[in-house]
Amino acid sequence: QVQLVESGGGLVEAGGSLRLSCAASGRTFSTYARGWFRQAPGKEREFVAAITWNGGKAYYADSVKGRFTISRDNAQNTVALQMNSLKPEDTAVYYCAARTLGITRTPSEYNYWGQGTQVTVSS
Repeated sequence: QVQLVESGGGLVEAGGSLRLSCAASGRTFSTYARGWFRQAPGKEREFVAAITWNGGKAYYADSVKGRFTISRDNAQNTVALQMNSLKPEDTAVYYCAARTLGITRTPSEYNYWGQGTQVTVSS
């Protein structure tokens, strides 16, 4: 019923760009904080970026600051992650998420998750 579906992952060379998108259905997420997280093999899921319900504030992990940009379109019930200047260490499965409360960097505090999309950056 309630679904978040990521798309846009793939293989890209270092220095390249990729744009991820997350479509929501079954519920309107316009008042929810939204986030992007990633998980590499053998690693814990880590915070990448998050945005408030109206797009007024965004948080970024230090490792992606200046390279990634999170945005949302509440009319389309979507959130996107523009990734530029990609590095091999960005390789991971990327997940979009949503929560009913305020913006946070903590994965366990998000209520809804997509299935993930693979991003692989070659050197």
